[in-house]
Amino acid sequence: MSKIGKAIYEIENLSDTAQKDIWLNNLNPTVKLFVTLLYISLTVSFPKYDILGVLSMALYPLVIFTLGDISFRIALHRLRFVLPIVAVMGIFNPIFDRETVATIHGVSISSGWFSFLTLMIKGILTVFATYFLIATTTIEKICYSLKKLHLPQIIVTQILLMYRYIFVLLAEVKKITLAYELRAPGQKGVHFKAWGSLVGNLLIHTFERAQNLYDSMCLRGYTSEFRIQGNVKIRAADIIFLLGTSALFVVFRIFSVFELAGSLIEKILKI
Repeated sequence: MSKIGKAIYEIENLSDTAQKDIWLNNLNPTVKLFVTLLYISLTVSFPKYDILGVLSMALYPLVIFTLGDISFRIALHRLRFVLPIVAVMGIFNPIFDRETVATIHGVSISSGWFSFLTLMIKGILTVFATYFLIATTTIEKICYSLKKLHLPQIIVTQILLMYRYIFVLLAEVKKITLAYELRAPGQKGVHFKAWGSLVGNLLIHTFERAQNLYDSMCLRGYTSEFRIQGNVKIRAADIIFLLGTSALFVVFRIFSVFELAGSLIEKILKI
């Protein structure tokens, strides 16, 4: 399978995962969006040296991945291009923040390494929380939630149509690259002399396909409004999920769970 084919397959597979009939997918999308935003806000608010505090927030994605039957290995594979960017954001912390805060077997550890690890953990957890939202909620429900949060309609529509047209763009790229490979057998990649013509053809074909899709939408009564399938009303399960997760996030943010657990275990062992 080509790289374009793999990209299309991964996007479609993620969309199919969000349409599964399981309790996490059936939760109210607005509730899940609010919980995700709250989790991200509290996670990034930890001080830059508080590694244990940030690690306590990892309990949420671990539980969600288990209950939602979401493969951690597949999630890690799909996020392989995002995680290095997170690492690059803090790679210079050990260089500029050289104050020694600990010594292990004669090796000095600067505070920059602590801030780097904290930033890495924050980035990984927020990315996984976003992936959980996408893997359990269709794009229509996400846009519905954004509209409920009073995001301008034009922005919501742009997000929805952009997602839909990704498939159109990838399909055209796959078609053009396949035609090129058939006309240039044995050649690895696309020769740089053909880049201009291929991009031009891609732009023209994509515009034509997009216009045909838009005309079809208008013939079917499209008026910049969209409907979603499934239940979107607030139910008891949604309220329990909202209150339970929000309370846990606040507790994890205020109290250092690992330090409390460690001191409790130490007291038990002394007894």
